[in-house]
Amino acid sequence: MPCVISSPSTDSGKTTLSLLLSCWAFSKGIKIQTFKVGPDYLDQQQLSSIGQPICRNLDIFLSGEEWVQESFFKHSLKYEFSLIEGAMGLFDGLGSTTYSSTANISKLLNAPIIFIVNARGQVASLLATIRGFRDFDSELSIAGIIFNNVNSDRHKKLIKEVFKNEDIEILGFLPSDSKITLKKANLGLISPMDSGKEIDVEYFANFAERNLDVFSLIKFLKSPQKKMFNSFNFKDFKIDKSKPIAIAEDKIFHFQYPETKEFLSEIGIPLISWSIYDDEEIPNEASSLIIPGGFPEKYADHISNSIKSLNSLRKFRKNGFIYAECGGMMILGDFIKDENGNNHKMSGILPFRSKKSKLSVGYRYIEGLKDTQIIKQNQLIRGHEFHYWEIENNLSELDSGKADHQKNLSSPWKIKSWETEYKNEGFFDEKLHASWIHLHLPSSPEVAKNFIEATQITFSKNS
Repeated sequence: MPCVISSPSTDSGKTTLSLLLSCWAFSKGIKIQTFKVGPDYLDQQQLSSIGQPICRNLDIFLSGEEWVQESFFKHSLKYEFSLIEGAMGLFDGLGSTTYSSTANISKLLNAPIIFIVNARGQVASLLATIRGFRDFDSELSIAGIIFNNVNSDRHKKLIKEVFKNEDIEILGFLPSDSKITLKKANLGLISPMDSGKEIDVEYFANFAERNLDVFSLIKFLKSPQKKMFNSFNFKDFKIDKSKPIAIAEDKIFHFQYPETKEFLSEIGIPLISWSIYDDEEIPNEASSLIIPGGFPEKYADHISNSIKSLNSLRKFRKNGFIYAECGGMMILGDFIKDENGNNHKMSGILPFRSKKSKLSVGYRYIEGLKDTQIIKQNQLIRGHEFHYWEIENNLSELDSGKADHQKNLSSPWKIKSWETEYKNEGFFDEKLHASWIHLHLPSSPEVAKNFIEATQITFSKNS
């Protein structure tokens, strides 16, 4: 059974270790199917960027246990080897609970844990850490351990001495090395689309071979034996193939789960790429538009000068359906105010301005306020939120003076975290749904059904 790579806390080296193993395997001609615990897009992009199969997210809160199991077995069985990269610390899940944590995934899939621990400034304390995590939940199996930031033979020798009587394999010692250190930004790792720098696969592979017991580790990467699972069934949808969906996808907008496009393609909807970065017009044949999350704040000036794209978006608003998440919603507003206080003109479709704020992150419970293209009144669904930006002005403050295309806007739902009360959020009308919330459409059948029906509507050119 493949392992779960976990750690006591975030920033311990989980992604680096996952990349080291993936690069080493790639250098040997070995394909590894990788998975990422949680809703993260950026770690997933790193693991998908080195010639290995696309990394898949496993998220119990968003997708449910059945979907997680089916997705894991469906994709891991395609290859001889696979691995799962955890999130945060081993037991960190929803709020203060272990629900939807890496430990939760490990137990659900009966997968052993390979622990990576930052050993800087520690020797005997490392044993206390490992014993504490091992004994916290007896249902988990910590099968091996790798120590990070071990920069001398003496440090390595002392750690081995401390662990000599422990029933746990030491599988490697990683020295500090700037060449394998992954750069970070506000939301986590810098996307490979944004950094302009590719992973040096050869260097990572050689580094892994020098510092990891790769031939012992490989036994923890074996994909599971054949197991029956229910294939996803999307055959109930009636699709008009003359109504393609355009998707914004470029170095600005790329926060999207691979299963979304796969799901839309599987049910027969033609998909067309659209790049705002390249100042493209939305293809004439598109009847609906998806604008996923991304980093419009980093490219606000570039977007404001993408005149063809913005004009095309305003035109599309009149007779197409727009679905926008997080950063995708930001370009539908009037302006993005950058960190220097400069305003950059956006499409003006929605009545707000975006500006830098404090981090808003976490899982969200969602309840429908009205029947919309995504959710029905009183329906309960789940999503997540992850951004540093907020919008100035809202619908209640703008009842007067709105443009005609804004007069019927209202909030589609109310949202709450595990510890807060519900609040109204987002914008919708007959032709638009925009929100800070990220959804996982393929694992939410009712939401997917609502979304597909919305993309099949034909609007009057004069409406």
